Amino acid sequence: MRSIDKIKTAKFGYIGISSLFCLLGIAMILFPDLSALAVEKILGVGMIIFGLIKLIGYFSKDLYRLAFQFDLAFGILLMLLGILTLVANGGTVMFICIVFGIAIMADGLFKIQIAEDSRKFGISNWWLIMALAIIACAAGIVLVLRPSIGSELLMIIFGISLLLEGILNLIVAVFAVKVTKEIHRDVIDMV
Repeated sequence: MRSIDKIKTAKFGYIGISSLFCLLGIAMILFPDLSALAVEKILGVGMIIFGLIKLIGYFSKDLYRLAFQFDLAFGILLMLLGILTLVANGGTVMFICIVFGIAIMADGLFKIQIAEDSRKFGISNWWLIMALAIIACAAGIVLVLRPSIGSELLMIIFGISLLLEGILNLIVAVFAVKVTKEIHRDVIDMV
């Protein structure tokens, strides 16, 4: 696969999976009585696919090199969490909140670094990435700590967290991934 094809695959994969996370988040907000087992299976498969997309992004050579800089480790983490989610068959809201809360919290932390690097790089919408990353981190913490509330309210909070995570990844894919028609070679400055 050519580098430009990898970048396009990663960018549109980010957009596609993030859109699905947004839709699932909205469904969880509107219908908090969804089956925890069904949500668990959807998220497990989604994390594995998103992990693969992140690995493709990491090995692509996008122009800015911002959005995919942490995706080797995070792609592997997502795939492992996805596999754990599918194999564990927890079927409880608490289990999926902890697993996905860890993923959201980690992604938010990585996106804070991407926002800071975007600011230094001169991307004008860096502040939007930063704000959403901080909110996503807070949502991940809430999911991991899972306050003593009913499962329906917890599913709504989980849906909001999933929606925020989807929006965060959409914003990063749109503003921090540059697809160009020409492939730029890495240049090493020799002093």
